[in-house]
Amino acid sequence: MSVNFEELDFRPTPMGVLSLRRRRPPATDIDIYEIKLGDAYLMSSRFTSAEIELARLGLAALTREHLDVVVGGLGLGYTAQAALENPRVQSLIVVDALAEVIEWHEQGLLPLGQHLTGDRRCRLVHGDFFAMSGSAEGFDPATPGRRFDAVLVDIDHSPRHWLHPRHAALYQREGLARLAEHLNPGGVFALWSNDAPDAAFSAVLADVFSASDAHVVTFDNSFGDHDASNTVYIGVKAG
Repeated sequence: MSVNFEELDFRPTPMGVLSLRRRRPPATDIDIYEIKLGDAYLMSSRFTSAEIELARLGLAALTREHLDVVVGGLGLGYTAQAALENPRVQSLIVVDALAEVIEWHEQGLLPLGQHLTGDRRCRLVHGDFFAMSGSAEGFDPATPGRRFDAVLVDIDHSPRHWLHPRHAALYQREGLARLAEHLNPGGVFALWSNDAPDAAFSAVLADVFSASDAHVVTFDNSFGDHDASNTVYIGVKAG
């Protein structure tokens, strides 16, 4: 493979062909890692600011110590890493529906893999985050019914644009209320979105949680012509 492009792995899955690629743009020494499902880009290490801010903003809404945290969606690992950088985090469960993505981290094919798998606070769990959210058992297969201080989610493109139609229920009042049952009193739900703040979803969030907000995270789009932005929603459960 060229130093400027390498396909690190290629897997058929029930959702389509999943591939992991590393490429280096001309005249740079920066490697960009990308995961594609078919022809669609699922994630890229080129844009990580909002994924990192998802963890920072979500955990900043908590004033307590000794935090137990769930991240929905492993991806390239930037949200999980940002959570682990917070010294108050005592445990982290990262749930992902794609066993292949977990394996890539465990095998060290992704830059953050060794950091995540080498941290004793962190556990990678293969599972359906949306099914777990709606179940009484919740997010920890080893401790059914366990509650957490924060649930940080980066899976779908936005509350209106989903990777699968069955995900839609999470963004309705009943779905968010079921998720909130897995939070400790005063716990935080945080959600990444590729879209601008959505007034209708913000209204649903405010109906379920005692406090809520939508933060716009702006970052350089790397092409030099304009900035780009994502949204991080925060909901705080009544204490």
